[in-house]
Amino acid sequence: MEKTQIWVFMEQRGGVLHDVGLELLGKARELAGAQGGEVAALLLGGDVAHLTDEVSAHGADLVLVAEDPALEPYRLLPYTGILSQACREHRPSILLFGATALGMELAPRVAARLDTGLSAHCIDLQLDADGNLLQMVPGWGGGVVATIKCPVHRPQMATVMPGVMQKLPPSPRTGRVVNLTLPPDLDLSGPRILEVHREAPQTRPLETAEMVVAGGFGIGGPEGWHLLEELAGLLGGAVGATRPPVDEGWALQEQMIGTSGKTVRPRLYIGVGISGMSHHVVGMDGSELVVAINSDPKAPIFEVADICLVGDFREIIPPLLEEIRQRLPR
Repeated sequence: MEKTQIWVFMEQRGGVLHDVGLELLGKARELAGAQGGEVAALLLGGDVAHLTDEVSAHGADLVLVAEDPALEPYRLLPYTGILSQACREHRPSILLFGATALGMELAPRVAARLDTGLSAHCIDLQLDADGNLLQMVPGWGGGVVATIKCPVHRPQMATVMPGVMQKLPPSPRTGRVVNLTLPPDLDLSGPRILEVHREAPQTRPLETAEMVVAGGFGIGGPEGWHLLEELAGLLGGAVGATRPPVDEGWALQEQMIGTSGKTVRPRLYIGVGISGMSHHVVGMDGSELVVAINSDPKAPIFEVADICLVGDFREIIPPLLEEIRQRLPR
């Protein structure tokens, strides 16, 4: 059996790495170690050479670099062409992306160019005895976790939810650096970016919050949602949501937790009016302490909660708010 080569696309913006790439390097290191394989990091952008030491320290044996001003900011067609050509030349066994907005656009295009399969929104990865990548994906509304395998085509490709893997602590590892060949018409490939407008986030970032208050469809409307925002504000935390509140417009897309949203690992997670379907639970089950408030004593969320409060949140949260206010320093 050939040595497994696992490639990880390192998403970056303005020379700053997205955490999901470092998380995937940690998982790739684990998988490669089981079969004596090699881990490579892919760095594409306008100014990325300075990131080679960081990705090596987090698990990469090899760093493949494509650096050119035309690659910043990200553009779909140039990135697709470079990655596809690199895969044809070096023939990796596995190619991993984060399931971010960028990764979910780029990975399918690369898979189509390479005529291979792609599993999206994976929550775990393993290797079988033959080196096939076992890709765990929630399915059927989150009711089951399906294991997908691509035994014929290479590379085996997957996008992985941010936050579900663990970054390795940096080590003194030094990786080899290889500069990828760039096409001569790189700057002319696809639409050109004329101007970029950046908007500040409207909510506190969920990924780094130590306290998260999340609401589900059981909140009933925007009036109840204000109670969650007040509770999160007093705790210095962030407000999260399941899909229905986002669909109803009570919460923003960036607040969604679960298979189609974000993964959180706070010290304290308070779930209010959330049924507890697995497509949400996979995004928060790494929380240290889970408190669930629900009027249905049989709600599945209670199966993963450390503290279960059965009742109407409109009767439970107001006295909780008052108690917190009294305990806050004046």
